[in-house]
Formats: sequence, C-alpha cells, structure tokens
Amino acid sequence: MNPLEAIGTWAPSSEAPVFSSTGLAAATHRFREPTHVLRDPQSGAMGVAFGGQVSMDASTAGAIGWMGRLPAVFPEWLGDRTFCEFHRLRFPYVTGEMANGIATTGMVIAMAKAGMLGFFGAAGLSPERVVRAIDELETALGSDGSAPSWGINLIHSPAEPALENAIANLFIERGVQRICVSAFMGLTPAVVRLFATGLTRAADGRVLRRHHLFAKISRPEVAEAFMQPAPAAMLKALVQSGQLRADEAALGSQLPVAGDITIESDSGGHTDNRPLGSLFPTIARLRDALALRQPTPYPIRLGAAGGLGTPESVAAAFALGAAYVVTGSINQSAVEAGIGTDSKTLLAQAGLADVIMAPAADMFELGVKVQVLRRGTLFGPRALKLYDAYRSHDAIESMSEPVRLKLEKEVLGASCDEIWREVQSFFSERDPEELQRAEAEPKHRMALVFRWYLGLSSRWAIANDPKRRADYQIWCGPAMGAFNAWVRGTFLEAPAERTVVQMALNLLEGAAAVTRAQQMRSAGLPVPGSAFQFPPRRLV
Repeated sequence: MNPLEAIGTWAPSSEAPVFSSTGLAAATHRFREPTHVLRDPQSGAMGVAFGGQVSMDASTAGAIGWMGRLPAVFPEWLGDRTFCEFHRLRFPYVTGEMANGIATTGMVIAMAKAGMLGFFGAAGLSPERVVRAIDELETALGSDGSAPSWGINLIHSPAEPALENAIANLFIERGVQRICVSAFMGLTPAVVRLFATGLTRAADGRVLRRHHLFAKISRPEVAEAFMQPAPAAMLKALVQSGQLRADEAALGSQLPVAGDITIESDSGGHTDNRPLGSLFPTIARLRDALALRQPTPYPIRLGAAGGLGTPESVAAAFALGAAYVVTGSINQSAVEAGIGTDSKTLLAQAGLADVIMAPAADMFELGVKVQVLRRGTLFGPRALKLYDAYRSHDAIESMSEPVRLKLEKEVLGASCDEIWREVQSFFSERDPEELQRAEAEPKHRMALVFRWYLGLSSRWAIANDPKRRADYQIWCGPAMGAFNAWVRGTFLEAPAERTVVQMALNLLEGAAAVTRAQQMRSAGLPVPGSAFQFPPRRLV
C-alpha cells in the first residue's frame, strides 16, 4: 500500500485543517487531543486537523484525504503504566535523593502531593536526623498503604559499614516502604536484609515486599546483582546471625532484590559519566536476558536518570523504554532544595560544560570521584590537589614543609594539626575505630584530614558560609546547564520561581509535546524543527 494513499476522507466541522509549518508546530502542543492526519488533494501536502467528520470512503473526488489518526498523549502515560499503578503515582516522575538533606522533606512532600515520587536525601546524615525526617514525612503524608507515596535513601558507606547497617535497621524498624539504594558496587548484608525482611506470601501465591528497593546503578555487573535473587550464602548467614527468619530468606531466593532499577548516566555526584543512549539499552538487554534464563513473575522496571534537564531529554529517556525518569542536579536549584541561596544562584548560572570530576568524600581512598559544579567555586581543583598529595605521600609527616604549608593555606584553610583535632572530636563519637586505625596507619590519618575538607565543603554550600564560598562543593551534572539554557528568558530563569513541582510538570508537559512532534513526523508530516521546542509555562 502506498503510504501516501488516503484510506478515507475528512470534512471539517468548525475548525479548518492546518498544512503550514507554523500550524503543524502549534498542533504539537495540543497533544491531549486526538489528531487527524490529512493529505491535501490538490497540492499533496500533509497536514493535521482536530475534530471534523471522517468517512472511510476514499473515492470522493476533491475531498481532503484522511490518512489516519494519532491518539491523545498524556504526560501521565509517557512511562510504564504499571510503575504508576504499583507505586500509586499519577506521573512516572521521580526526584532523586540529593545527599545531606538537600533533597528535603519539603521537596518530598510537594512531590507526593502532586502525584509524583520524591526520595529524601539521607546520605551523610546521622541516624537521629533521619529519624526526624521520617517523622516529618509520616506526619505530613501518612504511612499506611493508601498514603501518598514517598521514599528515602540508603547510600553505600564502605568506610562506615556500621552507619550503613544502622540506617538500614532504622528503615526496617520504621517500615519505610520505598528506599533508593545508591552508590553500591555490589550487594551488602545491609541491603539484602532490608530487601528480605517482611517478605510474605499472599493467598494467590505472590511474594509481597514490605520494602521496595530502587537500585540506582551505572554498571551492568552491579545491575545484574540487583536483578536477581539474593545469594543463598548471604541469606543463610543472615538467618544464622538472627537477622532474618528462615521463611523470609526462602522467599528472598525467589524474586529480584530490586523491583525498580534506576539506570544512572552522566549525572551530578557519584557517576561513571556514561551516556544514557548507550547505557540504557545495555542494561535493558541484560534484564531481558536474565528473564529468559531465570523466568520470574516479577518483572523489573527500568528508570532513567542523569542528564535529564530538558523536555527533549526526558522524551528521549521514555523513548528508550524508561518506565520512569529521575531528575537530580536541576532540583538543587529548586525553592525547596536544602542548599544555600548562593549555591542556587551559582547553579542557575551554570552552563553545559561548567562541571568537573573531583574526589568523593565517602570513597576518597578508593579514588572514586563525583561530578561537581566548577563555575564560581574552586572546590574541584583544590580537591584534586588533595588527592594528588594523598597518592604521593605515605603520611602528613612525609610531606616537605613547603608542600604541607601550601596545602594548608591554599586548600584546607587550616593547619593539619587543627583539622586533626576536629577529626578526633568527630570520630570519637561517630566511629572510634577510625581513630584507632589512624593511629596505626599514618596514611589513613592523612586521608581523614583530607576528608575533613571534602566532607565539610558540601555543608558549607548548604549553610551559605560566606567565608568558604570558594570551597563550595555542589554536586552537579550537565543537565543543570541544559536546563538553564532551556528556561533562559522565561519565568523559570529566576531561582525564586523554580518550585520542584513547577519544574517537573513543565518537563513532563514538554516531553509529551516532543513525543507528539515525533509521532507526527513518523506519520509522514513535515514537522519543523521548532516543533521540538517547548517553552516553559506556569502550570501550577
């Protein structure tokens, strides 16, 4: 059949068809309406119309040809419908768990009330502070099965396994239902216990989770661990130590550790800088291959994160097959974000390339890096100098005096002796074993001194400390620059207008318009490039 051959005719009722480039571009914004695809009998031009009458008789001479109809597109339907149904959401949109409480309870509450999911940024916070956050969320949103959905973060803490266990235990005690587990390089006993605790079998035979894990990953080997049941040896050890019941362990061997896998591409914070267009299909194929080898009635949903700061990038993520999207960097500039106004101003000025990789405070000795803002702060270059010094010396005492004084003056802003006293005070309460190790290993003592700077630099950015403005560590990926370019000249250019829900709805609305534009192009319509641009508008 000729793809340009009409299969019927169309007659207008009250609104004329459009065939011009301007008209086609405007039509993409009416994505909630079914759209007729037409062909002009005289010029052969393709166009669209809304409403009117369709006849399946294509033989009427001179009539406008009807090529078919595009169904309505809704932002709610861009992702996997089962994701929204399972987690009781209206939109397949998630705000990520920016650490140190930058993803505030206020942000999570706003998202929940708008029918979206937000994760509180528990990483870097004490168990006592996390308890207060859970209290705030339960008070505002409730905690039963019909309450608006919300979540919280468990970050891998290889330097502080006791803290990782404490936070996991807290989530178990409080019955937190949705947990994003991030920065893990494999399964740990804390994660497996969190996954398996409370597993039960329903009357119809299904295994029901008490804790729903969202595993944020960027490597296939890590994804594979979360896409399968927990290792039998780890489950057995947890039973033997009294941390799991035997029936929970048995059920834990029957379903994947995580029901939702968030595929994180080039992002702020911990990142492998992988492009989403390469990473997502790779992980999706891995999931499907595992499903063929080990069939399960519990399909895994895949989300997309990293680099999502424009409607086009969000639409592209859904086109790759994402069940949901996760935004991160851009939300730090939101009104609800728990970061200083100076930092929000710097974020709102960032361009696409204004980011740099720098050593991570929590995995400093391993050489792990995080992506941070470069423009307006010297943290990135200064942190790299610290890591170079760590690699080059066995202890603070092995540095030459000029090298040490230069680091103290130009990077640390305090003497190593002063910093060590603060470190001793901190770890004497938090983890005394760290101090014992530092006394036995001078290189570890040096690492703790350098980590003092790396750890506090993010808190200086949160506290708006004017004396440390040049040392702000602000986690940021290229999505921030893309977002700023998109909103330039609109009301969202001002940080005061950037509420997290306003940003989310504009990205979803724009993604629906971009999806419609691609549908129209795929139907043979000469859609202009301008149709793929969606200017922000006030939606709340």
